[in-house]
Amino acid sequence: MKRRDVFKYLSLAGLLPLSGKATASVFAAAEPTNHREYWVHVLTTISSPLLESLSKGELKKNMPVECKPGMKANREEVTYLEAFGRLMAGLAPWLELGADNSKEGKQRKHFIELAQKSLKMAVDPKSPDFMNFAKGYQPLVDAAFLAHAILRAPNVLWKQLDQTTKRQLVEAMKSSREITPWYNNWLLFSGMVEAFLAFAGEDWDQMRVDLTIKKHMEWYVGDGMYGDGPQFHWDYYNSYVIQPMMVDILKEVVKHRKRYEKTYEIVMKRATRYAAIQEKLISPEGTFPAIGRSLPYRFGAFQHLSQMALQHHLPESVKPAQVRCALTAVIERMFEADGVFDSNGWLKIGFVGHQPDIAESYISTGSLYLCSVGLLALGLPENDPFWADPATDWTAKTIWGGTNYPADHALKD
Repeated sequence: MKRRDVFKYLSLAGLLPLSGKATASVFAAAEPTNHREYWVHVLTTISSPLLESLSKGELKKNMPVECKPGMKANREEVTYLEAFGRLMAGLAPWLELGADNSKEGKQRKHFIELAQKSLKMAVDPKSPDFMNFAKGYQPLVDAAFLAHAILRAPNVLWKQLDQTTKRQLVEAMKSSREITPWYNNWLLFSGMVEAFLAFAGEDWDQMRVDLTIKKHMEWYVGDGMYGDGPQFHWDYYNSYVIQPMMVDILKEVVKHRKRYEKTYEIVMKRATRYAAIQEKLISPEGTFPAIGRSLPYRFGAFQHLSQMALQHHLPESVKPAQVRCALTAVIERMFEADGVFDSNGWLKIGFVGHQPDIAESYISTGSLYLCSVGLLALGLPENDPFWADPATDWTAKTIWGGTNYPADHALKD
């Protein structure tokens, strides 16, 4: 999507005059409603082709599979659950707000219906889009993202489902237990599946959860960050997976076993510090360092910051409005780049635009939908300070603008 298309959208939505001149700084100066309307537009644009297809049982028919040469047969086994699980992990909090008579509420109603129909298609063995939850290794990852989505939207993605779909969903999740996770962040995928089963009232394997939590507590390296296994990786996996799943696994299992309470408190303190670090990584121009693996997840790199805003766990020094403005700047730069989508609206591989060489061998079209988790804060209602407070410069923009600013300090456990 190009910049001019966004301005056209905002104009048609009544947010900007058609005759006005668009400038690169419009979102920095726009009213809060502009930001929310823009985020909704981004989320629904990303979601529509996937959910429209899957809800009709036509995802495998319609979705292209872009990947590294020689990897197509492998990725076709797993990319559809990748796409669905990852999209839902980001879409879920917005859906959980439910339908109402507002323009946005009517949009949500439409997407809730699509999501529920899509879930039925994904877990029904008779569906043309029945998904692979157990063959190979990758399905464990995306079963976990789908489980995470359900924990984020328990009303619309669980309580409102029919009993058959609930049963088939549980069976699908249990089938992923056949997959042994790697000895790194993958332990969290097993832990998340068990957290979902606990939530659903099923028997859950406490040993898998214990191992997941204990190993990550051992892999903590300090100042709010964890190693990815025994080694630290300078990439965004603390945000793509580790911290959001640590927080939400513990948030669920502490309801069933009180002995996790102290660990949950420690993890939340670290999570708050990592949110402060993430906010500081966003440059005055809305860019951030292209470091490490899985860069085609784009603004999914800020899942953790968006989640901490959603859960009202930002550090005191970081105001919700500055996170909103910082994330909007990032999303705008990435979403509007040439080549983000193909002619039918499917995401293409890249960090900024279409950059197929930046992908690892495990990246395919479905992988890209993890970008949606950068939009988690849409689960906050429009009257929340995140949306309602006036636009505010974020940390890097303030400091690089020459404004006096307090010193930053590491977290000491």
